Amino acid sequence: MTTSLLPDAEACIKAVRTRDARFDGRLYVGVTSTGIYCRPSCPAPPPKREHLTFHPTAAAAQRAGFRACRRCRPEASPGSPEWSIRQDTTARAMRLIADGEVDRTGVEGLAASLGYSSRQVERVLRAELGAGPIALARAQRASTARTLIEGTALSFTEIAFAAGFSSVRSFNETVRAVFAASPSQLRAARRNGRSVAAARPGQAADRAPQDDGGTPHRLRLRLAYRPPLHVPSLFGHLIATAVPGVETWSPASGTFHRALRLPHGLGVASLTPDDGERGWIDAELRLTDLRDLTSAVQRCRRLLDLDADPVGIDEAMSADPVLAELVASTPGCRLPGTTDPEELAFRVVLGQQVSTTAAGTTGARLTRAVGDPLPDALRLPDGPTHLFPTAAALASAGASASSGDDDGTAPRGAAWPGMPASRRETLHGLADALTSGRLRLGVSAPWGEVRRQLAALRGIGPWSVEMIALRGLGDPDAFPATDLGTRLAAQGLGLPGDPRPLTARAEAWRPWRSYATALLWASSDHAVARLPQPSPHTKETSP
Repeated sequence: MTTSLLPDAEACIKAVRTRDARFDGRLYVGVTSTGIYCRPSCPAPPPKREHLTFHPTAAAAQRAGFRACRRCRPEASPGSPEWSIRQDTTARAMRLIADGEVDRTGVEGLAASLGYSSRQVERVLRAELGAGPIALARAQRASTARTLIEGTALSFTEIAFAAGFSSVRSFNETVRAVFAASPSQLRAARRNGRSVAAARPGQAADRAPQDDGGTPHRLRLRLAYRPPLHVPSLFGHLIATAVPGVETWSPASGTFHRALRLPHGLGVASLTPDDGERGWIDAELRLTDLRDLTSAVQRCRRLLDLDADPVGIDEAMSADPVLAELVASTPGCRLPGTTDPEELAFRVVLGQQVSTTAAGTTGARLTRAVGDPLPDALRLPDGPTHLFPTAAALASAGASASSGDDDGTAPRGAAWPGMPASRRETLHGLADALTSGRLRLGVSAPWGEVRRQLAALRGIGPWSVEMIALRGLGDPDAFPATDLGTRLAAQGLGLPGDPRPLTARAEAWRPWRSYATALLWASSDHAVARLPQPSPHTKETSP
């Protein structure tokens, strides 16, 4: 065992002996007699106890000299739930590394985002995870590279830069070290039925592929999760609260489409849920720049809360007799997240004191007026057409509105359709705080600090703060007690409907109050609790 982050040795050994898939992604098993590392659920016969070593990350196992098992693909396990539910330095660093921060800005950039020195970040990660930020990023690059090698027809040059490598040479060396095979050997050995052709031919130049304004890269992937996953409440919530034009639902194919603004370019994610037990979501990504692949995948995972541990969360909530019945009927409820926390914050403001339908309509009008249209190459017949406005665009629109007529209507007043002056002021204040840096919303944002910063803004009350924390930041212990849907669902179960006694009652649900909220939403008869039924006249459209 390399760190105290792992369960005790007996629990680790039991997980291996029982092939417990719940530990996949949070525990990696090194086998000294073979030099490989596996998932706990690997179907191979368990090795002798004296040959087992345990590691908290794939990077730690690789750093110890083990190569990835070709049978169970441990590097493709769902992410550890630890990094979604903690807000300490290690968890914030892991969220940033998963989003590609080291690939974009290096260790110095990672440290600056965390507010520490690079030496301190290195020390903290090595002490808890058995590997530093470079090794952790390298392991992620290797996993992404293998997915692309085996699942696409992209050239190895394209794959190298899409996975985050700085050169083809480092790509080749890493793949050989981690998988004990060259990229050509991995591609030759891929199984039938897993190959998907890329939309663009390989590029010959040994450089990062750039957006040339032509056909985007089209990639099909599987996003792994730990079953069960309650699909109706998760996708139902995303669909019911969608901003038309930014997010769309294709009833015939059962696919949710989402426009993405990424570090290097733009994209569209198409996510098709399964029955909640298969263990992966089918995803199709259209990207203008392959370097955004890692970020796009991680943002989709956060949108769907795919790194959660539903069995552990459900067990904890079942300790409450009232929630136990809901857990039994709707196991695996997830937090409906976002691909862009700043966008989510603006959408929460748009949803203040109005229905989800009205908020979506207002958001769509705002997007058409101030947002950026997607390029034609990224548009699907039934997909998104625009990107939600950036904070800078909304700050500029707000400044224009404030200099307009006495009633707050600017020459381009259509940017603020159907909104009271107080709502426009709140949006402008939020946009100004984000563009000035006084407020930072992102994967590394400390939840407590963000709450204080939000509460200091005019027009941001307790409901908005908790909804932004729950959906925008993924805080597992947010609780919007004043939310009408939460209160009505609670009353339907015989719980208090008033915010103050309901908040007191919810103390028993810590530290999983966000998941308790999702469970309450799933028990309601609102549209957020179910998938829309396709019309009998709907025809499926091929993307």
